[in-house]
Amino acid sequence: MAATDLDVEGVTLTAGARHLVRDVSLTARPGETIGLVGPNGSGKSSLLRAVYRVLRPDSGQVRVDGADAWSLPVRQLARTVAAVVQESGADFDLAVREVVAMGRTPHKRLLAGDTPEDAGLIDSALAAVDAAHLAERPFDRLSGGERQRVLIARALTQQPTLLVLDEPTNHLDIRHQLEVLGALRRLPATVLLALHDLNLAAYYCDRLYVLNEGEITASGPPVEVLTPRLLAEVYGVAGEVTVHPRTGAPQVTFLP
Repeated sequence: MAATDLDVEGVTLTAGARHLVRDVSLTARPGETIGLVGPNGSGKSSLLRAVYRVLRPDSGQVRVDGADAWSLPVRQLARTVAAVVQESGADFDLAVREVVAMGRTPHKRLLAGDTPEDAGLIDSALAAVDAAHLAERPFDRLSGGERQRVLIARALTQQPTLLVLDEPTNHLDIRHQLEVLGALRRLPATVLLALHDLNLAAYYCDRLYVLNEGEITASGPPVEVLTPRLLAEVYGVAGEVTVHPRTGAPQVTFLP
């Protein structure tokens, strides 16, 4: 499975007269983990929707391995791109294992049953997010954090070469935040994700793009992007940034 090359080129998205994002460009090279950070309402979710083909750009282009994502056949796109959104709105009357198995749909013929390979992928995905013990539980009776882990497992089972996630650590406790982001980091895929926690973004992402009021205000490796000046200008808060002595990643401390 080869990771995907993603290019977002000058994308503008509007809602009526309001710009959601304006002339945004970013790249994610095969195998990179790219983080989108920024305040609430900065356009992170809107930009991700353009990448996984829910919100069509008013101008600009999203290119997946050189092809316009919006011109790809639906089945081909589903074999390439998987998305985990903040609020799925899903309330499946299915067991967890059945929900995760839905990730295999793009790779199978209509009404085809699960193969031993499918079963192995489902088991591996559930284990990766510490949800194997939930396999037979009804999905609609899970907690918010449990549901989030199951939906991430479904995306992993899809075996995408580009994985797009909007706040994947929402609802997760600290242990599962680290486990899920670690699992994503180890994937042989390109990962684009929006995160609020700057310290998690600094540790797990190769590069960051900072969105503010719909525009990219900074981009680059976390150690270059996360500065006290950026915290003040983008987030409106005072903070210190040091290099953690054990991880080597930037560590942000916000000051009251």
